[in-house]
Amino acid sequence: MMKFRFRRQGNDPQREKIKQELFAFNKTVEHGFPHQPCALAFDPQLQLMAIGTKSGAIKIYGSPGVEFTGLHRDAAAVAQIHFLQGQGRLLSLLDDNTLHLWELGGASRDRGGAKSEGVVYLEEKRNYSLLGRPGLESCSIPEDYRCGKSLGPVESLQEHPKQPGKILIGYSRGLVVLWDLSTRNAEHMFLGKQQLESLVWERSGSSFVSSHSDGGYSVWAVASGNTYTHQPVSSSIPYVVLYSGGMPRASYGDRHCVTIQQDKQHVTLDFTSRVIDFFTVHTTDPEHDYDDPKALVVLLEEELVVIDLLTTGWPSVPPPYLAPLHSSAITTSCHLDNVPAKLWDRLAAAGNNQGAQPGSWPICGGKNLAPPPRQQELLLTGHEDGTVRFWNVSAVAMTPLYKLSTANVFHTDCDPNDDPLDPTNDPEALQEEEWPPFRKVGCFDPYSDDPRLGIQKISLCKYSCRLVVAGTAGQVIVLGLSDEWSDHTVDVSTVDLLQDREGFTWKGHDRLEPRASPAPFPPGFQPLVLVQALPPASVTSVMLHAEWNLVAFGTSHGFGLFDYHRRTAVLARCTLHPNDSLAMEGPLSRVKSLKKSLRQSFRRIRKSRVSGKKRPIPTPTSKIQEANAALADQEEVAPVQRRIEPRSADDSLSGVVRCLCFADTYLRDGTHHGPTLWAGTNSGSVYAYALEVPGVGTGRGRPGGEGSGCVEAVLGKEIQLMHRAPVVSVCVLDGRGKPLPEPYQASLDLATAPDMTNPHSVLIASEEQLKVFSLPKVGAKTKFKLTAHEGCRVRRVAMVTVCSTAQEDYSETSLVCLTNLGDLHLFNVPALRPQVRYDCIRKEDISGIASCVFTRNGQGFYLISPSEYQRFSLSAKVITEPLCTVELERPLETHIRSLLHTNTSGNTHSSLLETHTLLAVPGGDYNRTWPRSPTPLEGYLQPPTYHPETRPSIAHKDLRHDTTQGAGANPDRKITSVTQPTQVTHPSQGRYESAPVSQ
Repeated sequence: MMKFRFRRQGNDPQREKIKQELFAFNKTVEHGFPHQPCALAFDPQLQLMAIGTKSGAIKIYGSPGVEFTGLHRDAAAVAQIHFLQGQGRLLSLLDDNTLHLWELGGASRDRGGAKSEGVVYLEEKRNYSLLGRPGLESCSIPEDYRCGKSLGPVESLQEHPKQPGKILIGYSRGLVVLWDLSTRNAEHMFLGKQQLESLVWERSGSSFVSSHSDGGYSVWAVASGNTYTHQPVSSSIPYVVLYSGGMPRASYGDRHCVTIQQDKQHVTLDFTSRVIDFFTVHTTDPEHDYDDPKALVVLLEEELVVIDLLTTGWPSVPPPYLAPLHSSAITTSCHLDNVPAKLWDRLAAAGNNQGAQPGSWPICGGKNLAPPPRQQELLLTGHEDGTVRFWNVSAVAMTPLYKLSTANVFHTDCDPNDDPLDPTNDPEALQEEEWPPFRKVGCFDPYSDDPRLGIQKISLCKYSCRLVVAGTAGQVIVLGLSDEWSDHTVDVSTVDLLQDREGFTWKGHDRLEPRASPAPFPPGFQPLVLVQALPPASVTSVMLHAEWNLVAFGTSHGFGLFDYHRRTAVLARCTLHPNDSLAMEGPLSRVKSLKKSLRQSFRRIRKSRVSGKKRPIPTPTSKIQEANAALADQEEVAPVQRRIEPRSADDSLSGVVRCLCFADTYLRDGTHHGPTLWAGTNSGSVYAYALEVPGVGTGRGRPGGEGSGCVEAVLGKEIQLMHRAPVVSVCVLDGRGKPLPEPYQASLDLATAPDMTNPHSVLIASEEQLKVFSLPKVGAKTKFKLTAHEGCRVRRVAMVTVCSTAQEDYSETSLVCLTNLGDLHLFNVPALRPQVRYDCIRKEDISGIASCVFTRNGQGFYLISPSEYQRFSLSAKVITEPLCTVELERPLETHIRSLLHTNTSGNTHSSLLETHTLLAVPGGDYNRTWPRSPTPLEGYLQPPTYHPETRPSIAHKDLRHDTTQGAGANPDRKITSVTQPTQVTHPSQGRYESAPVSQ
């Protein structure tokens, strides 16, 4: 027999040009809340907020859509960040003792075939390594501080609000020094006795407030004349006081609080995560006598909370961005593009009824230059607590739209309707006023009432407003969208996937108990029917076809088909292998699973090393096996290919259903097409069922529709891949090689009708290769061995349509694959010729690879942290990225020499040293950046030996817990906004414990 080999032709210049017009990889924007924030800054002139993280990222936010991101070269934690107000410049101090200057600068970029003029980007301009600590020197100082006791580290630095050349230096033991930078002398010293936590100036600069570890704060008058001040002043009560901490340790030491006091109003905001820092948005007009704060912005470890200080009751303001995606851990995600306006409006209305109405966002700096989105896009995230959250991802800002909870369908361990400890049911509890006046604020809640509520799979039909969510305990819920409240009982149906097979006993968790009585459901998606899979294993795949009123679901035991219109089960197929005992243990029992998985991995490695000869191909017993054998005979293993060993049929979890697919295609013969269901498993098996759906095309299930017969399913084909690699995806292609349209798209004339005249084909993607088979004979047409060629395994597969930047009416449909190495491969369809390859995710980032989801227009999302999605684009035309500008007091082209310069005498960066002083001192190493001209006070201000490993980072300093001699007050205290502060005050009213006053 003669064998022909066709050499791969060289690159076609015309084709290469077309690929450049179609494909381009860009990481565009990061959605969500920054992971591990540790520093906060605000520019009141530009109305911009900056957040620094432990990974060295700098993120600047303004009005919605105005975002800037920078990343330090070294992954060191950001200790402090400070704006140079009004200049568009930012200083960052890292915990590796380096200082960095960032600047908002203009540039012109060509993206998506259009140039963006006037757009501002964040760039690092300079960096500087701080000098070493000088030695101790002696001088004349007060006797109390000459006895060998150290002053302690520097806790706070605050610039004078009216005289920029003067700063307050606060030391841990209580000493506060007013330092004059121009004369390099101490102008005034305030001899406090209590351990210092923070300092803040009053607006006029005539006084300042110091907070202390005993839970109190002191007001000091800044008067000319005396060099020393021993006692704080006492006068009227401050008008508005905001502080963190200050809670009695014995009772509330574990609370994360910020307190607001104004006259007799007193609210203690109780958060679920640690307070990092906070600031107020207030007027900066020098003509005003008061700050007139209008909003409080609190940066927490897990979320950002904004409080409206102008509205009665001080309500919280829903953020248009920086929402905590991980308020409950994300378990799955799903993207929808081109959402109809009717569905969008109904979701938005339901979301507005759920909580606080959107208010005026106080951080409003910059201007968004991005054009309006071409379409509305939704990202649905499933969570561990049984909720599904709908996010608006049409633009740069990721905004919460609506939240669905499935917990009220079941009886859970912590049922809010059955809670006997609910204080609203106790009249005596209502009469007793709580002190301190706590108020729960924020939405971060990492605890789940029941882990079985976790959402595993989501499928939504945007045309019929039908939603299917599937969970950890085998629950599959079909929901419909309603604009009114409803009290009803949810219908329950069970589908036994084992079909009474002997020898299998479920050892995992129990099913969730559904409610037997009517339950209230708010406007939005409301449950229609609950389908319970038995055994109650986690659902691994789900697919909805709303036009046929069918939902298919799969677990580790098999798959089922359910008609939710007639509330009847159509099909239950068990896919378990006789030796597959691991599937009966459930996802909540992992010890045995891990051991068995490791054992089998080592067995496969040893087997692959021992088997050196080519394995004989078994005698084919079906047409698909004959096709596989013929294709294998025609292609010998090339030298660049890796030999792939077949997997054992009794591998653990071989029955897991990885993918499901509905299609109207040719399965029985080449003349009659009809509904079909395809299912792929972990053992490389593909099951194709022909469906009899009465009334298809006549509107069955819709008002006025016809058809009342039962749906029937008949096995049409059963395909077994040669190497038994897990099937990742199944997609049916029409006569033109295009994917079939979504349900309702063709019948509503929303998409081009599929080609039903030419033969169809099916594309099956396994972890090792991509393969196209002809239908209905299931003959192998073409394939691409990804594992053999690239040494990787397929993890995610999707069909994407990318448009050309040169021709408006030209587009191509491609297959995109994400591998376990984190790279992306694009192939044309149906020929499966490689187009481009990009590095996307680090191969070590397993969770990022597992969380990746693609959009139909060539974009994608993956988790870079539990709280952040990285958005990327494969299309040269469709790019969603920040395009914004900021009006600055300086021209964008002004060189940075105004801040940094170097002279030939060796005094490097001398003009920046004073700026360093404001940044470097809080860590306790004040003199490392001072000019070395000796002064009488220099020895007095020397810090003790600094041990970084024994102290928290600078950003956390004001929030640590130390042992003090106070009366049990929490030292977590920081005062950020005070108007007319003039007395020593303790929040010791009511149930607060008293503490000694700083004298």
